[in-house]
Amino acid sequence: MQTTADHLDLTPPRTGRWLGPVGLALVAHGILIIALTFGVQWQNDGEPVTVEAELWSRTPQQAAPRAVEPPPPPPAPAPAPTPAPAPKPAPAPTPAPPPPGPTQAEIATAQAKKKAEAEKKEREEEAKKVAVAKAAAEKKAAAEKKAAADKAAAEKERQQKLAAEKREQQREAEDAKRSAELRAEQMKRMMGQAGASGGPQSTGTAQQSSGPSPGYAGRVAARIKPNVVFTEVAPGNPRAEVEVRTSPDGTITSRRLVKSSGNKDWDDAVLRAIDRTDSLPKDTNGTVPSSLVIGLRPLD
Repeated sequence: MQTTADHLDLTPPRTGRWLGPVGLALVAHGILIIALTFGVQWQNDGEPVTVEAELWSRTPQQAAPRAVEPPPPPPAPAPAPTPAPAPKPAPAPTPAPPPPGPTQAEIATAQAKKKAEAEKKEREEEAKKVAVAKAAAEKKAAAEKKAAADKAAAEKERQQKLAAEKREQQREAEDAKRSAELRAEQMKRMMGQAGASGGPQSTGTAQQSSGPSPGYAGRVAARIKPNVVFTEVAPGNPRAEVEVRTSPDGTITSRRLVKSSGNKDWDDAVLRAIDRTDSLPKDTNGTVPSSLVIGLRPLD
Protein backbone atom coordinates (compact mmCIF):
# COMPACT_ATOMS: atom_id res chain seq x y z
CA MET A 1 0.00 0.00 0.00
CA GLN A 2 2.87 2.38 0.85
CA THR A 3 4.43 1.68 -2.49
CA THR A 4 1.19 2.37 -4.21
CA ALA A 5 0.78 5.70 -2.36
CA ASP A 6 4.34 6.77 -3.19
CA HIS A 7 3.71 5.87 -6.73
CA LEU A 8 0.52 7.92 -6.75
CA ASP A 9 2.32 10.89 -5.18
CA LEU A 10 5.08 10.79 -7.72
CA THR A 11 2.85 10.19 -10.67
CA PRO A 12 1.89 13.44 -12.47
CA PRO A 13 -1.80 14.10 -12.53
CA ARG A 14 -3.58 13.11 -15.61
CA THR A 15 -4.21 15.78 -18.13
CA GLY A 16 -7.55 17.58 -17.52
CA ARG A 17 -7.68 17.05 -13.65
CA TRP A 18 -5.94 20.29 -12.53
CA LEU A 19 -9.15 22.33 -12.66
CA GLY A 20 -10.65 20.64 -9.57
CA PRO A 21 -7.69 21.14 -7.22
CA VAL A 22 -7.16 24.67 -8.38
CA GLY A 23 -10.80 25.44 -7.77
CA LEU A 24 -10.63 24.00 -4.19
CA ALA A 25 -7.52 26.02 -3.46
CA LEU A 26 -9.18 29.21 -4.62
CA VAL A 27 -12.27 28.50 -2.47
CA ALA A 28 -10.10 27.81 0.63
CA HIS A 29 -8.13 31.02 0.17
CA GLY A 30 -11.33 32.94 -0.33
CA ILE A 31 -12.79 31.57 3.00
CA LEU A 32 -9.55 32.39 4.79
CA ILE A 33 -9.57 35.94 3.56
CA ILE A 34 -13.21 36.41 4.59
CA ALA A 35 -12.52 34.99 8.10
CA LEU A 36 -9.56 37.31 8.64
CA THR A 37 -11.59 40.25 7.46
CA PHE A 38 -14.46 39.49 9.89
CA GLY A 39 -11.99 38.86 12.75
CA VAL A 40 -10.28 42.21 12.32
CA GLN A 41 -13.55 44.01 12.17
CA TRP A 42 -14.86 42.20 15.33
CA GLN A 43 -11.82 43.26 17.31
CA ASN A 44 -12.17 46.88 16.23
CA ASP A 45 -15.90 47.07 16.99
CA GLY A 46 -17.02 47.86 20.67
CA GLU A 47 -15.05 49.04 23.61
CA PRO A 48 -11.69 47.75 24.53
CA VAL A 49 -11.67 44.83 26.93
CA THR A 50 -9.15 44.37 29.62
CA VAL A 51 -7.71 40.98 29.58
CA GLU A 52 -5.72 39.37 32.20
CA ALA A 53 -3.52 36.54 31.23
CA GLU A 54 -1.71 34.15 33.32
CA LEU A 55 1.51 32.88 31.92
CA TRP A 56 2.22 29.31 32.51
CA SER A 57 5.37 29.38 30.53
CA ARG A 58 8.42 31.47 30.84
CA THR A 59 8.51 32.19 27.11
CA PRO A 60 5.55 32.35 24.91
CA GLN A 61 5.18 29.57 22.40
CA GLN A 62 2.98 29.34 19.47
CA ALA A 63 1.16 26.23 18.49
CA ALA A 64 2.15 24.45 15.36
CA PRO A 65 -0.12 25.00 12.44
CA ARG A 66 -2.74 22.46 11.66
CA ALA A 67 -1.94 19.91 9.11
CA VAL A 68 -3.36 21.21 5.89
CA GLU A 69 -3.47 19.03 2.84
CA PRO A 70 -1.13 20.57 0.38
CA PRO A 71 -2.75 21.74 -2.75
CA PRO A 72 -2.13 19.62 -5.80
CA PRO A 73 0.79 20.70 -7.81
CA PRO A 74 -0.11 22.90 -10.68
CA PRO A 75 -0.27 21.14 -13.99
CA ALA A 76 2.89 21.02 -15.91
CA PRO A 77 2.88 23.78 -18.48
CA ALA A 78 2.52 22.67 -22.03
CA PRO A 79 5.84 22.48 -23.74
CA ALA A 80 6.48 25.53 -25.77
CA PRO A 81 6.66 24.81 -29.48
CA THR A 82 10.13 24.51 -30.73
CA PRO A 83 10.84 27.56 -32.84
CA ALA A 84 11.63 26.83 -36.44
CA PRO A 85 15.27 27.19 -37.19
CA ALA A 86 16.12 30.36 -38.94
CA PRO A 87 16.77 29.81 -42.63
CA LYS A 88 20.36 29.64 -43.47
CA PRO A 89 21.49 32.38 -45.76
CA ALA A 90 21.90 31.23 -49.34
CA PRO A 91 25.47 30.74 -50.18
CA ALA A 92 26.89 33.25 -52.54
CA PRO A 93 27.00 31.87 -56.08
CA THR A 94 30.38 30.77 -57.02
CA PRO A 95 31.53 31.99 -60.41
CA ALA A 96 31.29 29.35 -63.10
CA PRO A 97 34.60 27.99 -64.12
CA PRO A 98 35.63 28.85 -67.65
CA PRO A 99 34.56 26.20 -70.17
CA PRO A 100 37.31 23.80 -70.97
CA GLY A 101 38.70 23.96 -74.44
CA PRO A 102 37.82 21.28 -77.01
CA THR A 103 39.80 18.11 -76.84
CA GLN A 104 41.63 16.55 -79.73
CA ALA A 105 38.88 13.93 -80.09
CA GLU A 106 36.21 16.63 -80.25
CA ILE A 107 38.21 18.59 -82.80
CA ALA A 108 38.66 15.44 -84.91
CA THR A 109 34.95 14.63 -84.61
CA ALA A 110 33.95 18.17 -85.67
CA GLN A 111 36.31 18.04 -88.62
CA ALA A 112 34.98 14.61 -89.67
CA LYS A 113 31.40 15.88 -89.35
CA LYS A 114 32.19 18.97 -91.42
CA LYS A 115 33.88 16.82 -94.04
CA ALA A 116 30.92 14.41 -94.15
CA GLU A 117 28.50 17.34 -94.58
CA ALA A 118 30.66 18.74 -97.39
CA GLU A 119 30.76 15.33 -99.11
CA LYS A 120 26.98 14.95 -98.68
CA LYS A 121 26.39 18.39 -100.19
CA GLU A 122 28.73 17.55 -103.06
CA ARG A 123 26.87 14.26 -103.69
CA GLU A 124 23.53 16.09 -103.67
CA GLU A 125 24.81 18.64 -106.18
CA GLU A 126 26.16 15.83 -108.35
CA ALA A 127 22.79 14.04 -108.16
CA LYS A 128 21.03 17.26 -109.17
CA LYS A 129 23.38 17.64 -112.14
CA VAL A 130 22.73 14.02 -113.16
CA ALA A 131 18.96 14.53 -112.85
CA VAL A 132 19.11 17.72 -114.94
CA ALA A 133 21.24 15.97 -117.57
CA LYS A 134 18.86 12.99 -117.60
CA ALA A 135 15.84 15.27 -118.00
CA ALA A 136 17.59 17.10 -120.83
CA ALA A 137 18.46 13.80 -122.51
CA GLU A 138 14.88 12.55 -122.16
CA LYS A 139 13.58 15.83 -123.56
CA LYS A 140 16.01 15.61 -126.45
CA ALA A 141 15.07 11.97 -127.09
CA ALA A 142 11.38 12.89 -127.04
CA ALA A 143 12.02 15.74 -129.47
CA GLU A 144 14.02 13.42 -131.75
CA LYS A 145 11.29 10.78 -131.53
CA LYS A 146 8.65 13.37 -132.41
CA ALA A 147 10.79 14.65 -135.28
CA ALA A 148 11.26 11.07 -136.53
CA ALA A 149 7.51 10.43 -136.25
CA ASP A 150 6.78 13.65 -138.13
CA LYS A 151 9.34 12.69 -140.75
CA ALA A 152 7.85 9.20 -141.07
CA ALA A 153 4.37 10.68 -141.38
CA ALA A 154 5.58 13.11 -144.03
CA GLU A 155 7.33 10.27 -145.88
CA LYS A 156 4.21 8.13 -145.67
CA GLU A 157 2.12 10.98 -146.99
CA ARG A 158 4.65 11.51 -149.82
CA GLN A 159 4.59 7.79 -150.64
CA GLN A 160 0.79 7.82 -150.65
CA LYS A 161 0.82 10.84 -152.90
CA LEU A 162 3.34 9.16 -155.23
CA ALA A 163 1.25 5.98 -155.23
CA ALA A 164 -1.85 8.02 -156.07
CA GLU A 165 0.02 9.76 -158.86
CA LYS A 166 1.30 6.41 -160.10
CA ARG A 167 -2.21 4.93 -160.09
CA GLU A 168 -3.45 7.98 -161.93
CA GLN A 169 -0.67 7.57 -164.49
CA GLN A 170 -1.48 3.86 -164.87
CA ARG A 171 -5.15 4.69 -165.31
CA GLU A 172 -4.30 7.27 -167.92
CA ALA A 173 -1.98 4.76 -169.64
CA GLU A 174 -4.70 2.10 -169.59
CA ASP A 175 -7.19 4.58 -170.97
CA ALA A 176 -4.73 5.53 -173.67
CA LYS A 177 -4.05 1.85 -174.43
CA ARG A 178 -7.76 1.09 -174.56
CA SER A 179 -8.32 4.04 -176.86
CA ALA A 180 -5.47 2.85 -179.09
CA GLU A 181 -6.87 -0.69 -179.19
CA LEU A 182 -10.30 0.66 -180.02
CA ARG A 183 -8.88 2.76 -182.81
CA ALA A 184 -6.91 -0.25 -184.09
CA GLU A 185 -10.05 -2.41 -184.07
CA GLN A 186 -11.94 0.26 -185.89
CA MET A 187 -9.19 0.56 -188.48
CA LYS A 188 -9.04 -3.24 -188.84
CA ARG A 189 -12.79 -3.41 -189.26
CA MET A 190 -12.67 -0.69 -191.85
CA MET A 191 -9.81 -2.47 -193.66
CA GLY A 192 -11.63 -5.85 -193.65
CA GLN A 193 -15.04 -4.66 -194.83
CA ALA A 194 -14.00 -4.94 -198.49
CA GLY A 195 -13.96 -8.77 -198.53
CA ALA A 196 -16.19 -9.46 -195.45
CA SER A 197 -18.76 -12.25 -195.65
CA GLY A 198 -20.85 -11.40 -192.57
CA GLY A 199 -24.43 -10.24 -192.56
CA PRO A 200 -25.64 -6.67 -192.19
CA GLN A 201 -25.87 -6.98 -188.40
CA SER A 202 -22.33 -8.39 -188.03
CA THR A 203 -19.94 -6.33 -185.91
CA GLY A 204 -16.75 -8.42 -186.34
CA THR A 205 -13.63 -7.58 -188.23
CA ALA A 206 -12.80 -11.00 -189.73
CA GLN A 207 -13.34 -11.86 -193.34
CA GLN A 208 -15.73 -14.65 -192.36
CA SER A 209 -17.52 -15.78 -189.20
CA SER A 210 -15.91 -18.51 -187.13
CA GLY A 211 -18.92 -19.31 -184.90
CA PRO A 212 -21.26 -22.33 -185.21
CA SER A 213 -23.65 -22.52 -188.11
CA PRO A 214 -27.34 -21.64 -187.59
CA GLY A 215 -28.42 -25.27 -187.33
CA TYR A 216 -25.66 -26.42 -185.06
CA ALA A 217 -27.56 -25.56 -181.86
CA GLY A 218 -30.41 -27.83 -182.92
CA ARG A 219 -28.06 -30.75 -183.52
CA VAL A 220 -26.45 -30.24 -180.05
CA ALA A 221 -29.88 -30.15 -178.39
CA ALA A 222 -30.87 -33.30 -180.24
CA ARG A 223 -27.70 -35.02 -178.94
CA ILE A 224 -28.37 -34.07 -175.27
CA LYS A 225 -32.17 -34.29 -175.12
CA PRO A 226 -32.38 -38.14 -175.07
CA ASN A 227 -30.18 -38.20 -171.97
CA VAL A 228 -32.55 -35.95 -169.97
CA VAL A 229 -34.49 -37.82 -167.27
CA PHE A 230 -37.22 -35.56 -165.83
CA THR A 231 -40.64 -36.90 -164.79
CA GLU A 232 -41.92 -33.92 -162.84
CA VAL A 233 -44.00 -30.99 -164.08
CA ALA A 234 -42.18 -27.67 -164.50
CA PRO A 235 -44.72 -24.84 -164.70
CA GLY A 236 -43.92 -22.14 -167.24
CA ASN A 237 -41.52 -24.30 -169.29
CA PRO A 238 -38.38 -22.74 -167.66
CA ARG A 239 -35.05 -22.50 -169.52
CA ALA A 240 -31.76 -23.63 -168.03
CA GLU A 241 -28.54 -22.36 -169.67
CA VAL A 242 -25.32 -24.37 -169.30
CA GLU A 243 -21.85 -23.42 -170.54
CA VAL A 244 -20.09 -26.44 -172.11
CA ARG A 245 -16.37 -26.66 -172.89
CA THR A 246 -15.05 -29.28 -175.32
CA SER A 247 -11.81 -30.50 -176.79
CA PRO A 248 -11.06 -30.17 -180.58
CA ASP A 249 -12.57 -33.61 -181.23
CA GLY A 250 -15.84 -32.66 -179.48
CA THR A 251 -15.32 -34.46 -176.12
CA ILE A 252 -17.03 -32.59 -173.27
CA THR A 253 -14.42 -31.53 -170.69
CA SER A 254 -16.57 -29.41 -168.30
CA ARG A 255 -20.00 -27.87 -167.83
CA ARG A 256 -21.26 -24.99 -165.69
CA LEU A 257 -24.76 -23.69 -164.98
CA VAL A 258 -24.69 -20.05 -166.01
CA LYS A 259 -28.41 -19.27 -165.68
CA SER A 260 -30.83 -21.20 -163.51
CA SER A 261 -34.33 -21.96 -164.69
CA GLY A 262 -35.71 -21.31 -161.25
CA ASN A 263 -36.51 -25.02 -160.86
CA LYS A 264 -33.67 -26.84 -159.18
CA ASP A 265 -34.90 -30.26 -160.27
CA TRP A 266 -34.88 -29.21 -163.94
CA ASP A 267 -31.38 -27.65 -163.56
CA ASP A 268 -30.01 -30.89 -162.04
CA ALA A 269 -31.66 -32.95 -164.76
CA VAL A 270 -29.99 -30.86 -167.51
CA LEU A 271 -26.57 -31.13 -165.84
CA ARG A 272 -26.93 -34.92 -165.48
CA ALA A 273 -27.93 -35.19 -169.17
CA ILE A 274 -24.81 -33.30 -170.26
CA ASP A 275 -22.71 -35.59 -168.07
CA ARG A 276 -24.23 -38.60 -169.84
CA THR A 277 -23.40 -37.06 -173.22
CA ASP A 278 -19.79 -37.93 -173.98
CA SER A 279 -19.20 -35.57 -176.92
CA LEU A 280 -20.89 -33.00 -179.15
CA PRO A 281 -21.42 -33.35 -182.89
CA LYS A 282 -19.14 -31.54 -185.34
CA ASP A 283 -20.39 -28.51 -187.26
CA THR A 284 -20.70 -28.30 -191.02
CA ASN A 285 -17.09 -27.14 -191.31
CA GLY A 286 -15.90 -30.22 -189.38
CA THR A 287 -15.02 -28.36 -186.18
CA VAL A 288 -16.51 -28.23 -182.69
CA PRO A 289 -16.64 -24.92 -180.79
CA SER A 290 -14.39 -24.95 -177.76
CA SER A 291 -17.05 -23.24 -175.65
CA LEU A 292 -20.76 -22.71 -176.18
CA VAL A 293 -23.89 -22.06 -174.08
CA ILE A 294 -26.69 -24.60 -174.38
CA GLY A 295 -30.25 -23.69 -173.34
CA LEU A 296 -32.85 -26.41 -172.71
CA ARG A 297 -36.57 -26.36 -171.74
CA PRO A 298 -38.67 -29.29 -170.48
CA LEU A 299 -41.29 -28.95 -173.25
CA ASP A 300 -38.93 -28.29 -176.19
